[in-house]
Amino acid sequence: MRTYYPVLTIAGSDSSGGAGIQADIKTMSAIGCYAMSAITSITAQNTTGVRSIMPVTPTVVTDQIEMVMTDITPLAVKIGMLCNAEVADAVATCLSRYSPANIILDPVMVSTSGSVLLEEDAVEVLVKKIFPLSTLVTPNLAEAKALTGETDLTRQIDRLREMGCRNILIKGGDSGNKDFKIDYLYLGERDETIELRADAVDTKNTHGTGCTLSSAIASYLAVGNSLADAVRLGKLYVTHALEEGSWITTGKGHGPLNHFFSPRRLKNFNPNRR
Repeated sequence: MRTYYPVLTIAGSDSSGGAGIQADIKTMSAIGCYAMSAITSITAQNTTGVRSIMPVTPTVVTDQIEMVMTDITPLAVKIGMLCNAEVADAVATCLSRYSPANIILDPVMVSTSGSVLLEEDAVEVLVKKIFPLSTLVTPNLAEAKALTGETDLTRQIDRLREMGCRNILIKGGDSGNKDFKIDYLYLGERDETIELRADAVDTKNTHGTGCTLSSAIASYLAVGNSLADAVRLGKLYVTHALEEGSWITTGKGHGPLNHFFSPRRLKNFNPNRR
């Protein structure tokens, strides 16, 4: 019997559709996976910022994960916004019980617009209980500094390894370089750090970039790629989604990526048709 490539996202909901659960589902679907979700929080936000956040109760978060795990076993799990310590602890406990093969953790701490998305007491749970479970942890430059207290790349990687991270992707998308962006992938099995370079895309439509990348990596792992190849393919997907969404206006602030970019569709796209 044929089956889908099921992938589970554990993250917050974005009412504007550009980040969080919504971006994750779009990304997974575009790559060809079957997306499932466990919502950790509900946010009221748009492209200009976040107005309010309501955490989902730990019991309901646990129930969502358990109902997925006991029926449609995911080939990969992406973790995004966890909001508070209680939710983070519930996720850690549940995933420890089921031990999914691939866990991609995006330690979402601050939104693109600058809103705090992870309470301080949740960071300790993240580090102690979820880092050791994760196949890959994907902090951006600001998150890596906040987590480790270090500014030097090598020291950041060493400190994250001490915290239990097996593989680390430090993302350079928030660097000031306007020509290209560099991510650094540390692979524990090889004890090697790989430099991954991509041309910078001139656009303000960057809402949900981190969510999209971590979901893409999880999806490419689910369909059978190695971790290094999944990261490379994930970066390529994000670059194309940024490029193809750079000329589309959505909202008044940081618009979303074009998750469903397609040369065929874009060729026939009429921006004046509604």
